[in-house]
Amino acid sequence: MLHLTERNFKTEVLEASQPTAVMFYARWCSKCAMMRPCAEELATRFQAQYKFCKVEIDESEILAQSYGIDIVPAFLFFHNGQLLAGFSGLIDTDVLETRLHKIFRNC
Repeated sequence: MLHLTERNFKTEVLEASQPTAVMFYARWCSKCAMMRPCAEELATRFQAQYKFCKVEIDESEILAQSYGIDIVPAFLFFHNGQLLAGFSGLIDTDVLETRLHKIFRNC
């Protein structure tokens, strides 16, 4: 998963033509640590279809605040510069995969 900050978010997400999933997390968050392997697994399995990125909220506070991220882990889904959907909380890999395909089905 590509690590994002305020410096590369626009280029890597908003200007990307590929559907992009962004995981917002915190190093101190135990639920984030549990969710990260699920997201990384899907990033590997679907790298040809989707782009997967991550943002550490304490490192990129302004970015997290601009998208209203106050609970982590949180996922936002973008395509062609548009925010399509988002959710927060701990879910398993199968649920994340289902949501991913549903959100990006028309991309």
